[in-house]
Amino acid sequence: MLQYLLIENEYKPLHLFCLLFASILSCSAASLPRWSSMADLPEDNALRTRMQKLRIREEDLEESFIRGGGAGGQKINKTSSTVVLRHIPSGLEVRCQRERSQSQNRLIARQELCDRLEAAFKTAQMEIQNDREKVRRQTRARPRGLKRRYVAGKRHRAGIKEGRGKPGGDE
Repeated sequence: MLQYLLIENEYKPLHLFCLLFASILSCSAASLPRWSSMADLPEDNALRTRMQKLRIREEDLEESFIRGGGAGGQKINKTSSTVVLRHIPSGLEVRCQRERSQSQNRLIARQELCDRLEAAFKTAQMEIQNDREKVRRQTRARPRGLKRRYVAGKRHRAGIKEGRGKPGGDE
């Protein structure tokens, strides 16, 4: 069964998403993303290495800040602390308004983006693995005992049909 993933407000086949990640992850270690400046980097080292592992570059991220909504009163409605982070190659978009601080929301949005990309990649890998397993199961040889039982059933059924006689009654 072909699964679909919502990318850029369109449902696209999951295997296309996997091809995108295969091309991203097939890069050599020498082509790891280079950050333009330390100011662009998130402050969390674990997040930085995680983004490098997933080959997410800051240049591939489109970040915007919008005014928040919901509970919080006047403060949340006046400040642009909500972060909208979009990964351009995959089209995934993350909105984060968990904290009052914009910088904390930026960090959380990047973590959420990494989570979603990892989940999508694992799902795509599982789909490819399941397809391979299905083909392997379909093409493998059947056991001899199964074939013997199958042929014995056919012979038994043929004997029953033979006993009925020919249609029309002339023998």
